[in-house]
Amino acid sequence: MLSFTLSSPVKAPLSHIKEHFTSDLLLKLSPPFPQVSLERFDGCKKDDQVILKINLLLTKLTWSSLITAENDTTEEWYFVDEGVEMPFGLRFWRHKHRVIEVNPLHSLIIDEISFDTGMTFLNYLLFPFLWGMIFYRKPLYKKYLSLIS
Repeated sequence: MLSFTLSSPVKAPLSHIKEHFTSDLLLKLSPPFPQVSLERFDGCKKDDQVILKINLLLTKLTWSSLITAENDTTEEWYFVDEGVEMPFGLRFWRHKHRVIEVNPLHSLIIDEISFDTGMTFLNYLLFPFLWGMIFYRKPLYKKYLSLIS
């Protein structure tokens, strides 16, 4: 299993970020390739489901996740999505989405990812792609969630 964490500062309070963590944001955070369509988005609460279709030109793959945990305080909000049906040979996927309010005007979005294919070599082969998929979000979090330029 491999894990990584990426942090993105955003100029907005936690409440604003939480309110805008929607299906629209999820689609805006998706890279241009492969093209992704949203089949289902229940939300970010425990037992909600998210189902994506990934178009790889010759084939379409399903990525289905279940929200397995959520916590909400005045200082931090997080939810965890875990893979149910995953492409790319993934056997395990866990993504903890954390938002920590640094002060009333600034928050930190933290993506904590753990994944496993069952094969060390394949884990390391997929790592740059999966890391890049999350890293791609950093400027988009700022663009779509910041209240202050």
